[in-house]
Amino acid sequence: MRSFSSGESVARPDPSLFHLLGPKVLTARTRGLGGKSGRTARFIVLAVFGALFWAFIFGVVFRLLKYFRGVQEIGPLLAGKLLGLILVGFFSILLLSNVITALSSFFLARDLDLLVGGPVDWLKLYGAKLLETLVHSSWMVLLMAVPLFAAYGVVYSGGPFFPLVVMGLLVPFLMVPAAIGAAVTLLLVNIFPARRTRDILSVIAILTASGIVLLFRLVRPERFAKPEGFRSLVDFITLLRTPTSPFLPSEWVQRATMAWLTYKTDLLPWYLLWSTAAAAVVLGALLHWRLYPQGFSKAQESAERWARGGHFTRFANRVLGPLGILRRELVLKEVRLFFRDTTQWSQLLLLAVLVVVYVFNIKFLPLKGDGMTFFLRNVVPFLNLVLAGFVLASIAARFIFPGVSLEGRTLWLLRSSPMSVRDLLWSKFWVGTLPLLLLALLIVGVTNYLLQVSTFMFLVSVVTIAAMTLALAGLALGFGTLFPQFETENAAQIPTSFGGLLFMMAAVAVIGGVVVLEARPVYGYLSARTFGTPKDLTEMVVGFSLAGALCLVSTLVPIQVALRRLHTIER
Repeated sequence: MRSFSSGESVARPDPSLFHLLGPKVLTARTRGLGGKSGRTARFIVLAVFGALFWAFIFGVVFRLLKYFRGVQEIGPLLAGKLLGLILVGFFSILLLSNVITALSSFFLARDLDLLVGGPVDWLKLYGAKLLETLVHSSWMVLLMAVPLFAAYGVVYSGGPFFPLVVMGLLVPFLMVPAAIGAAVTLLLVNIFPARRTRDILSVIAILTASGIVLLFRLVRPERFAKPEGFRSLVDFITLLRTPTSPFLPSEWVQRATMAWLTYKTDLLPWYLLWSTAAAAVVLGALLHWRLYPQGFSKAQESAERWARGGHFTRFANRVLGPLGILRRELVLKEVRLFFRDTTQWSQLLLLAVLVVVYVFNIKFLPLKGDGMTFFLRNVVPFLNLVLAGFVLASIAARFIFPGVSLEGRTLWLLRSSPMSVRDLLWSKFWVGTLPLLLLALLIVGVTNYLLQVSTFMFLVSVVTIAAMTLALAGLALGFGTLFPQFETENAAQIPTSFGGLLFMMAAVAVIGGVVVLEARPVYGYLSARTFGTPKDLTEMVVGFSLAGALCLVSTLVPIQVALRRLHTIER
């Protein structure tokens, strides 16, 4: 037995980086697979939905690239410019998502009390939390990137080593925004008092909103849809050859990818990518070493709570009075819980920025020039429903899907009270759906006004997006109840679970189904207005009725399944 009094030093425990990440990996595996009985079924369901999701994205990009490749001289330039614009959007989303996620991973996670107080090397702690931030903020971009790069590889014959090339490019591309997001969050936590976390996130939202809007305006993607605005073909080709964003990693990934696909040698983008990623990680580690102890200490200070009733409480009691005391208090509980959780309401800032950029860029679609007929001006707003649906689905995944999971261990208290599960679920549904419905009508109304659509298309868009919003909210609540995460330490991580993936795929299927069912009657009406062909009222009634029935089923059936699931959990 070793003696402590002999002066012999005792080895200090030094857990490795993989040891620190071990609990996270085991937790993710347990949540994703569940019990042994349902493991195979979950794999099959995820594989089927994932294959359909990837096939849809791959098909759209493949058709577009096939057309580009048939254009002599400028085909590869158009394909590269398209890839650059998509990657710019990915980079902006990653930057915002990493800033929000880093606040949870580095300062609000439950395991930090053990890690910071334990014998853990500061550099390994930084690496573990940086990887955790990167995974939670980048998984959706990776899902979108797989079919995107697969389409480029198939159309341009990338060869068997093209997947390795893409992996070598995406790793530093994802590391840069993760390191920047962690560094920005660390600086803001040290600058602002810990009790003013809302101010930190407000500053983040203002800065990122200004930066992203400025970025998209500098890129000006609408120019490429109006080549007639250039004085000659040479000017247009010169613009295509000009880097979209020469100082961003998205441009370097685009250049390296197209260089490989066009059989050219260009090592400069590789050097810029990996050197920038390494520099960002090193600088972030230095900031972590210098500022993290003070920032973590500030983050542990208790926040101020204002428990007295104010004007909002009196106003809410008056407005919600007709619902009765039980339903009124359930609604107020949901609102209070939402705004008390910083990781929840702070994501509103992230989504607000994306919505502003989305609506702002709609204004610059080239729908007023020569050759733009009545038919084209109204088809584009109809297809805009797909993009608006994707935006609403992502918002529902962030705010409605985690509703039941956030009850956590207090669910038994609610179930032991003399109230029905139906009241609890419907309160969660309406508290999440009404703001989402208001946002949906605002997005579609503003974009249709900017696009100057006809009265028919305006009504179709408004009614469709309203029904689609109810369907997406019902799906989110249903899948969130079927696959709850009661022990989660961060609400922002709940949508990344197995159930979150299934919900997003089901939402895409519903959006696609509604658009496909309405496409034929919309096409018939616009053709009749443009070419004078007769209108088929039966086709319009059947198409719109089936779309409405799909939305109704997608709203009510998941909620009924969620009711049965909660009764099962109770037992």
